[in-house]
Amino acid sequence: MMFQEFTETKSLPRACTAPLLNRLHAWPRMLLLPLILWFLCLGVTGSSLPSEQTVARYGPQAQRLYRDWQTMLNTAGSSDTQRLKDVNDFFNRRINYAENSQVWRQEDYWATPLETFGKGMADCKGFVIGKYVSLRLLGVSPDKIRLTYVKARIGGPNSNITQAHMVLAYYPSPTVEPLLLDNLISSIQPASQRPDLIPVFSFNMESIWVAGTQNNNVSRLTRWKQLLDKLKTEGFSF
Repeated sequence: MMFQEFTETKSLPRACTAPLLNRLHAWPRMLLLPLILWFLCLGVTGSSLPSEQTVARYGPQAQRLYRDWQTMLNTAGSSDTQRLKDVNDFFNRRINYAENSQVWRQEDYWATPLETFGKGMADCKGFVIGKYVSLRLLGVSPDKIRLTYVKARIGGPNSNITQAHMVLAYYPSPTVEPLLLDNLISSIQPASQRPDLIPVFSFNMESIWVAGTQNNNVSRLTRWKQLLDKLKTEGFSF
């Protein structure tokens, strides 16, 4: 079954460092150039990460996973395809799956990546949130990725038994079939190859999509808004 819901580089600006250096002869060039490039990168990515002090509040396991996660971000590929793979592999290999009732003693908890690192486990939403945040920090265009609620068919293709599930969808362009990042399987597959998933609705920081219709009233997703506030408090910015 084709997902109806689903089928709907930034390059650094040319650094004008030469004229600036010519005007600032008093500055040592070896010190000034890295500073200028740092400001250029900051303006392009517009992102930041939590401090080590913030991470430490979540415990030693969080610190270890956070540092490994930083290494993954720093060494991730330059193409979206490679970034998707690197991020998907990291979370699927390093985080264990567990229900919210086991991890957080409640049925519907939306965990930040730091909270997930502290526990070392997450439900499907925790995996998707971690992957979404990672790809945003890596510079993947925000209009290409959506958190997507689906019904996952259990017991084979002819089964009528489903359960609520969430995956991350990546759209190379708005009308192209998306790729799905799922904690249930290790590979990233096109939506058409996942007949076990029935789309319900999807969303990101800007919009909600229901049955192919886009709505900008994303603030009505209370849990999502609360999560974004938590991310900001922890020091995430993207």
